[in-house]
Amino acid sequence: METPENEVFRDSIATVDSEGKRSWVFPKKPSGRFYKYRSYVSYFLLAFLLAAPFIKINGNQFLLFNVLERKFNIFGFPFWPQDFHLLVISMITGVVFVILFTVVFGRIFCGWICPQTIFLEMVFRKIEYWIDGDRGKQIRLDKQPWNAEKIRKRLLKWFIFFIISFMIANVFLAYLIGGDKLISYITGNPLDNISTLIALLIFTSVFYFVFAWFREQVCIIACPYGRLQGVLLDNKTINVAYDHKRGEREKGRSKFKKNENREALGKGDCIDCKQCVVVCPTGIDIRNGTQLECVNCTACIDECDHIMESVGLPKGLIRYASEDNIAKKKPFQFTVRMKGYSAVLFILTGILIGMLFLRNDVEATILRLPGQLYQHKENNIISNVYTYKVINKTSKNIKDISYKILSHKGKIELVSHSNFMVPKRGLAEGTLFIEINSSALKGDKDKLEIGVFSGDKLIETTNTNFLGPRSYK
Repeated sequence: METPENEVFRDSIATVDSEGKRSWVFPKKPSGRFYKYRSYVSYFLLAFLLAAPFIKINGNQFLLFNVLERKFNIFGFPFWPQDFHLLVISMITGVVFVILFTVVFGRIFCGWICPQTIFLEMVFRKIEYWIDGDRGKQIRLDKQPWNAEKIRKRLLKWFIFFIISFMIANVFLAYLIGGDKLISYITGNPLDNISTLIALLIFTSVFYFVFAWFREQVCIIACPYGRLQGVLLDNKTINVAYDHKRGEREKGRSKFKKNENREALGKGDCIDCKQCVVVCPTGIDIRNGTQLECVNCTACIDECDHIMESVGLPKGLIRYASEDNIAKKKPFQFTVRMKGYSAVLFILTGILIGMLFLRNDVEATILRLPGQLYQHKENNIISNVYTYKVINKTSKNIKDISYKILSHKGKIELVSHSNFMVPKRGLAEGTLFIEINSSALKGDKDKLEIGVFSGDKLIETTNTNFLGPRSYK
């Protein structure tokens, strides 16, 4: 079955030519109100992204994802392996948040917030415009032979791209190992940390490859979010959209002629200047409707508004709108599906906030030593040996830690020391004995409640099992 003529564009992506080779995109330098707003948002997010690994709240790094040591900080809250359920809930909440925004506003995340878009459009492309010039100059430079000018510009651009990629790799590494540790590595001898230096060069190579060559292919090929939009968007979703009703009318597009009444002649307001195509960073024609490659960057809106203003036609031929708004003039409606996602998001956010506030700053576990039986001691005392672990999630040392049995009469003896200290954002572990008179036991396996004290202050409670002889039930 042949594809209809107006749907041929869906047979291939815009960055691949008829021979299946990469078609390099040379987008025109965007300008306009949306680009200005996006620049402000991008500069703020870039500053946040670069500063977050070095900002501390109560001594905790603002964002940390140390997978190797299983330490995670999100907005200054430390997460340990024992808090994995909180991390999962926070990730699910984030995913639902992105889904809700996609259902309502399309791929606004891609165009305004995604780090890939921000770095590519607001950092690397701006450097490219500065060195190579705008679209026309870039095309001519690409086609010209390797003379002194081309070599000079290419080497300068590639060198700056590499330096920026190296800086991004350092920041990325700070998220993984911690800002303080990264600074100590930078100020120290690189040869003392060869493995870290190798990892840094690998990250640099990846970022350089992505921003110097792979570019928009990340959004089109590698990122699953673009394909996810196909099941999330509907006719009520607000997208960067072309008003085909106004742009085409009865007789379709036509070139602009001065002083003609296009509406009376049945001509659409689209003058077929193709400026929305040349400014697109993924090379698509927005007039073909919603497409996989569109990242909602708004460059086509700004460019079309500029053209409409220059020919004396109303702005908004390309704008943020839903298909229902364009085709049926329906205003935005908060649909049942949007309400459902909002309700789930509200519930998850409430659960997460509640669990964060109820989470203890100290977590203690006491487990019987595997393979060890209880022991009889003088005066009908039954003894069990245990291992303990105390995790301090705060930014202060917790001193004078001791254990007391809360549910039974008995005593706890620590091996090798009495009271101990748990370092900030660290843990303490060791071995202890619990001794209880057999007369206080209710069976061969009693559940004990044990209090963890800092001085005289109870800071945590934990439970463990105590084994005794079956005859003492």
